[in-house]
Amino acid sequence: MSSRPRAAWPLVAVFTAGYLASYLLPTIVGRLSAHLGLSAAQAGLVGSALLLSSAAAGFCLAGRVETYGPQRPARIGLVLAALGYGCAALAGSVPLVVVGVMLGGFGSGTATAVAAAGIASQRDPHRTSSLGLLSVSAAAGLLYLTIPHLGGGHRLPFAAVALVALLVWPATSRLGAPVPAGPAVPAAGRLPHRRSGLVLAGGMLVWSMAQNALWGVSSRIGVVQAGLSEVTTGAVFAAALGAGLLGVMGAGMLGARLGRAVPIGLGTVIIAVGIVVSSSASGLGSFATGEIIWNTFYPVVLTYLIGLAASLDIRGRWAVLAGSASSMGVACGPVLGSVLSEESGYPVMGLILGAATLLVAVPVTAVALHTGGRPLVPGSVRRRGGAPAALLAVTTGAVPGAVPRLGAPEQAVMEINLPELRRRRLVRSAFRTAGGAAQSNAYASTSDR
Repeated sequence: MSSRPRAAWPLVAVFTAGYLASYLLPTIVGRLSAHLGLSAAQAGLVGSALLLSSAAAGFCLAGRVETYGPQRPARIGLVLAALGYGCAALAGSVPLVVVGVMLGGFGSGTATAVAAAGIASQRDPHRTSSLGLLSVSAAAGLLYLTIPHLGGGHRLPFAAVALVALLVWPATSRLGAPVPAGPAVPAAGRLPHRRSGLVLAGGMLVWSMAQNALWGVSSRIGVVQAGLSEVTTGAVFAAALGAGLLGVMGAGMLGARLGRAVPIGLGTVIIAVGIVVSSSASGLGSFATGEIIWNTFYPVVLTYLIGLAASLDIRGRWAVLAGSASSMGVACGPVLGSVLSEESGYPVMGLILGAATLLVAVPVTAVALHTGGRPLVPGSVRRRGGAPAALLAVTTGAVPGAVPRLGAPEQAVMEINLPELRRRRLVRSAFRTAGGAAQSNAYASTSDR
């Protein structure tokens, strides 16, 4: 086994522990409403409190993970997650549940921030983020198959997230200093690609809000509108998350061959279709179809968005900030979904969310086109009058490192100021002419003597 997977698996484990609560949001919100006497909107507010606390942790740690080191923040986050969700599982009153949820959410956000900063420092951020989403999808799918058969009210989902945080804690001892992807890590200072980063962060906020507005009420759509039991709805979610596993595996195999713009743009369009189909479901077939379509492409697009944010800054600051903005969108999603569904019904809610998803796809895809570059494949890089450089690198046995490897992002091209270059050449030519004339005069005077 190569050293790269060994370096990535602790990040994948911490990523899983940080993301798991948001993946279990439908069953958390549904059980809070069913077993604590909360209305749908009130249960959605509790879910939003969890995710807002998680986003706050990410904003607090943006750019500071490198200062503290990855081990200490990851351990603190996992301990807070275990304590918070454990208290929420044991509590029987709403105020104590809310306090535990917010404490656990802050721990989840801390763990996610550490994982995001570490993923940005990997040589292949897309691959590592794909492994993370693969892991969290598998864990959530297993829990969706198990929890409906065990009962336990609101306690079981919180206890499951707390247990995963405790199980992941030993992996933090393998978190070392981030390995730079390039020859040197730039010093701390102004954020690079500020305009693109802000557009991406804002787009991920709206994108995540639309996705989780549906995800937060999906359980109620299945039970209330489609007429399914909790066990059947859980089985649909497990099947949908299983399809998401296949999607993430496909994204990992595809890698950067198509760049990032095509998967993000096309995948978001398909997600919007899945949202509309799921929200208008009237039976098992349409509900399962919409959920499977949506859950297949949601993690695929998310892996490319995480990789895009990581590529904007090797120190991981944009990865953490964009991830925190996404967490804010996730936090607002359950409330938005609850309000829209109560005011206008699930089908109209789906149309609104689908339209918002399509609109936000435009600026996010533009960022991917602007900063992502084109993939280097045979024939994609040409010199004037020469053969494809990438193809020559394979066929002629070029020295390693002399040309980019196949599939690598295209290298940035330095701008050259042509008028300034011409001026410098003229100055050097004038100096050479003056020097030659002086030498000729000296030789002539020596000859006269």
